[in-house]
Amino acid sequence: MELNTAQALQHPIATSDGENAFGIYLHWPFCMAKCPYCDFNSHVRHQPVDQERFAAAFNREMETLRERTGPRTVTSIFLGGGTPSLMQPATVASLLDGIAKRWSVADNIEISLEANPTSVEADRFRGYRAAGVNRVSLGVQALNDRDLRRLGRLHSVDEAKVAIGLAREIFPRLSFDLIYARPDQTIEDWRDELKEAISLAADHLSLYQLTIEEGTQFYNLWKAGKLVTPEPDHAAALYEETQRVTAEHGLPAYEVSNHAVPGRESQHNLVYWRYGQYVGVGPGAHGRFIENDTRTVTITEKHPETWLERVENTGHGIVEQEHLNGNQQGDEFLMMGLRLREGVDLRRYQRLTGHTINEDRLNRLIEQGALERMNDDFIRATPAGSLLLDAVVADLSL
Repeated sequence: MELNTAQALQHPIATSDGENAFGIYLHWPFCMAKCPYCDFNSHVRHQPVDQERFAAAFNREMETLRERTGPRTVTSIFLGGGTPSLMQPATVASLLDGIAKRWSVADNIEISLEANPTSVEADRFRGYRAAGVNRVSLGVQALNDRDLRRLGRLHSVDEAKVAIGLAREIFPRLSFDLIYARPDQTIEDWRDELKEAISLAADHLSLYQLTIEEGTQFYNLWKAGKLVTPEPDHAAALYEETQRVTAEHGLPAYEVSNHAVPGRESQHNLVYWRYGQYVGVGPGAHGRFIENDTRTVTITEKHPETWLERVENTGHGIVEQEHLNGNQQGDEFLMMGLRLREGVDLRRYQRLTGHTINEDRLNRLIEQGALERMNDDFIRATPAGSLLLDAVVADLSL
């Protein structure tokens, strides 16, 4: 399918500008199986989950958070996990209706739902669309069955292609994820797989390098020498090939790991990267919003059943919260914004922190090839600097 900007403009969406956009993240923590690379807050339950009870708790926590945020206009909603596509469409409808009852909702809101491309979940797509979901993000992860098995995925390539086709038919917007820098993966193998992915994609791809996270099954295998990951130079070459191939085929990177037809970027994720405000609802969800002129961080209880009991008893599952000072906000603003190819506005950094970035440090990072000026007010990370953001931000913030 030919990808073009005209297609992207057929379904205009609320733009996440960073300062006025307001997103809501809903975390459904349940999965059919725990993937060996995953360190997200996900849990396997061998008995059916009481979806009605959990939906009521989500709505109860929303009520508490609405009291804290005050009236706002929601520009994006993201149902993540875990595996949100294990929810019945009626559960999704209950959560979306709950948001609409408590906040104003933009007419052109983006509503995304993560899904696994198994046939049983794909059958629910029409129900999700009727509930209001207009963008689906599929966890494909690989386009060969050998690596799908290695990654612990429960679907086959054929099932993934069926789900992609159905999603393209039903939803105005579609994205899917792939993991690269997998064991034994050559640049030629990845190039061929990536081109196939682009031929299947509608408008957006999320392409992540495999990372070994402590606490995962892959970490244990890696520590024991039973899992060999690519050397850093080979991983960097795979990254560079990713940027080249996607740009050539009309899906340039707009963020370190995300590629889209211009106009089809993930607006909800842009809320994070542009340092906007968002509410996090559900087990293990994080939120960041302005409360009494202060940016507040909220973190909820991770364990689903414990979260459920806390919400039923107290109205929320929040177990940690913090009020950020200007320097903390500045660091987060840089860390998130420098992931974007559009860069960051130094004037906003000054508004957040009350001071300007040290010009000597900034110029040194520019000379070292980690940052570049776009104009007097905007800077961005270079491709090399994007891979070293922790160090770049630490240097800027000294």
